Amino acid sequence: MQHDELPEWSKKAAEWAADYHATLRERPVRSQSAPGEISRQIAKSPPDSADSMEAIFADFQNIIPEGMTHWQHPRFFAYFSSNAAPASMLAEQLANAISAQCMLWQTSPAAAELETVMMDWLRQALDLPQVFRGVIHDSATTATLCAVLTMREHALKWRGLNEGLAGHPPLRIYASAQTHCSVDKAARLAGIGQANLIKVDTDDDWAMRPDALRQAIQNDRAAGMLPIGIIGCIGGTSFGASDRLRAILNISKDENMYSHVDAAWAGSAMICPEHRHIWDGIELADSLVVNPHKWLGASFDCSVQFLRDPAAQVQTLSLRPDYLKTQEEDEITNYSDWTIPLGRRFRALKIWFLLRAHGLDDLRNRIRNHIAWTQLACDALETTPGIEIMTRPNFALFTFRLAPHDGDADESTRELLQQINADGRIYLTQTSHQGMFVIRLTVGQFDTTRDDVEMAVRVIREIAARVTKQN
Repeated sequence: MQHDELPEWSKKAAEWAADYHATLRERPVRSQSAPGEISRQIAKSPPDSADSMEAIFADFQNIIPEGMTHWQHPRFFAYFSSNAAPASMLAEQLANAISAQCMLWQTSPAAAELETVMMDWLRQALDLPQVFRGVIHDSATTATLCAVLTMREHALKWRGLNEGLAGHPPLRIYASAQTHCSVDKAARLAGIGQANLIKVDTDDDWAMRPDALRQAIQNDRAAGMLPIGIIGCIGGTSFGASDRLRAILNISKDENMYSHVDAAWAGSAMICPEHRHIWDGIELADSLVVNPHKWLGASFDCSVQFLRDPAAQVQTLSLRPDYLKTQEEDEITNYSDWTIPLGRRFRALKIWFLLRAHGLDDLRNRIRNHIAWTQLACDALETTPGIEIMTRPNFALFTFRLAPHDGDADESTRELLQQINADGRIYLTQTSHQGMFVIRLTVGQFDTTRDDVEMAVRVIREIAARVTKQN
């Protein structure tokens, strides 16, 4: 394929995309493919001579869509949505056409400067203090790892970068059990170790207990360990639990410990002023992460980390050989110094397109609708025989289970989830709550309507009645 063929095939791709989105409601949400079914349709070896674009595009249409779980489906109520507003898709198409490697200001001045402005737009939208500056990562896992590496080096006075961790006392990080598994991964990859990530006791609202946190820190110091950081949670993945940030972040200040807040999903809701009380105290955080690709409509990948003072993270992550130095270094920002990869994609473009094409008012209305419709779904299922609400809505997420009069509730709930997802009209996932198998329902797909949520309730009721009768 040559450049002069690109307009024709780009048009075909755009037409296919438009038809795909127009017909999503007719497709099963989760792929119905069996393991190995897709790979059996693909040649075992690469071709020696070029295939025609007609053949390639036909194979794409015939093989790939049926093997995909449709994350842009309006009845995707699983995990947290990974959204892609049309304006964001268009921006990605343009960024792909430019195909810049945006590692330094001089390699892509527009990409670097647009990122700076877009981070400030988002900072204003979330009502964060002006001191915070942002950077775009691929995902919250990377942002959290950057924060954990920074808290490690902050505590070691940046000796770990050269000396390693040998010879230092065991380093300890503190978080609640509601934090995402990316926190566990960060503790492992940063050399701190799973055993040194302390999951602090929570209260009846599943928020980290400040008294238990302070006691754990004191006990560890007395035992010769080195407490280095605290990680708070806003909108936990299992059922949306949030820590009381002001109390725990004040402890981090008292103890001279670096702090990070995981608000990857629920942080987007803070563009709505009525929800900001939930993260009261966020201005005390050293670092926080919010994913625009979850609830704001920026296509994956697009995770934003805000930093009170980027200098600590830059000192931790920056490594600049002579061939990457910039003459105008005192006047510019090289965001590769803030992140783990040297190479960087032009992600700021889709945020610019998205915020301009929708405006904050439209994005706020979508989030408000999702939260309201989640409450309606919870209320409806609460009156359904055999359905037990396990956790009430936090933001746009609640959990439930099937609890028949006779039989095992966990087994019945597993069967209910399996039959719902095999049915294909909606897609749900599970979690564990107090040792019980429960089903999560979260509303957040960009184009979901109230009718879609009401259909979800009907499907759950219909299949729950069938499973109860079978058992």
